[in-house]
Amino acid sequence: MIGLIVTGHGELASGVNSAVNVLVGQPESFLCVDYLLEDSTDDFEYKLKRAIEELKHCDGILILSDMVNSAPYRISVMMKEKFHLKQDIEIVAGFNLGMVMSVNLARGYISSVFDLAAMAAQEGNKQIYKYTAEEL
Repeated sequence: MIGLIVTGHGELASGVNSAVNVLVGQPESFLCVDYLLEDSTDDFEYKLKRAIEELKHCDGILILSDMVNSAPYRISVMMKEKFHLKQDIEIVAGFNLGMVMSVNLARGYISSVFDLAAMAAQEGNKQIYKYTAEEL
């Protein structure tokens, strides 16, 4: 199974974890890493490194970050480079709850972390929807 790490500013990752738990219970190999106000970038890097190491038994790791070019995203990219000989890691930025739920379910039948990352990006776009009055 592919490991999944959700990360973001404040307690966003923990909040997503809470929502996932309400919907489907606690998924296997699913971790959250919050970048808290009191965290330095070194603190966050340490927490992310520990999460990656905890998922070392997985067939790759997908990291979902809240925003592109943010500290959690940039540090995730650094960790991908640091661990590239030990673990296949892919990163997708700009997650939403629908994407996280779909990715979590897809880990049951997608075995390539690269393919799962591509699916995540597509699903994230599909989960953004503008209501129109014609739907009534």
